[in-house]
Amino acid sequence: MNFRRILSLAIVMLFLFLGLYSWNQRTRALDDVASEVGLEVLHMVFTPLHDARRRVEAWWRDYVHLVDVQRENVRLRERVEQLEADLLRRGEERAELKRLRELLALPLNDDWQAVAATVLTGRMGPNAVLESVTVNRGYLAGAVPGTPLLARRGLVGRILRASAHTATVLLLVDPGCRVAVRGQQSRATGILAGRGAQHALEVRFVDRTQGLTPGELLVTSGLDGAYPRGIPVARVLSAKATEYSQFMQVRAVPLVQMQNLEDVLLLEYKGILPPAERVFEEPAESPDSPLIQGPEPAPAS
Repeated sequence: MNFRRILSLAIVMLFLFLGLYSWNQRTRALDDVASEVGLEVLHMVFTPLHDARRRVEAWWRDYVHLVDVQRENVRLRERVEQLEADLLRRGEERAELKRLRELLALPLNDDWQAVAATVLTGRMGPNAVLESVTVNRGYLAGAVPGTPLLARRGLVGRILRASAHTATVLLLVDPGCRVAVRGQQSRATGILAGRGAQHALEVRFVDRTQGLTPGELLVTSGLDGAYPRGIPVARVLSAKATEYSQFMQVRAVPLVQMQNLEDVLLLEYKGILPPAERVFEEPAESPDSPLIQGPEPAPAS
């Protein structure tokens, strides 16, 4: 029974197929329907695949672009760091050039030859202040013991001892330093002595009748034969007469900040005059002079 039904259904389907086939041969209607259905099926299947492929390609392009951007950022960062380092180095070179130009503007005469030197190191004392400095010039460059040293503002000190290529400088503030000085206006003479980096300088043996005044510039007098005349040294901080002595009690502040020394000049004598007759042209009291500037804050006495 079941077999007959299946056979009958198969025969009916065969005739239906043959009829549809014959009808399609005449009208081509089924071909058009099949084409449309196939195209729709293709659209439903391949459109999502195409969109997925485009998204994957876009993501990959973005990823590769981000990697390139990251690499470019690294290169640019390295370049910026290099340029910043170059800028800092050029800035230091410009500052050094400015200091050297100011040093070379000092009013030296033909008897003295200026030799530029750089401070290499400083010896720190018990109170963390400079007691001495070492420069990169030795006796081969004229830095023999006793050679004066100047900075932009004025006198620094003199060479204490020297090797072939380096030398130790006895600073103006050292208790062992003595300089014969003179007031630029009053012409009062005295001996300037250091009292340590944390204390004001002392000017000894200034006659109370000579009128040395606070704020007056002190220059080397040349009477000691160790320094040429007229080098700016210090400014008078206080000057007062005492009842128990014929000499004034004078305190002064150095023009040069010893803790900030970088570039200095060695004054090598090339003339033929004896030490007591060596002359150094005194600069005028002018605000434009690289040497003569306003007083700095005085150290505690």
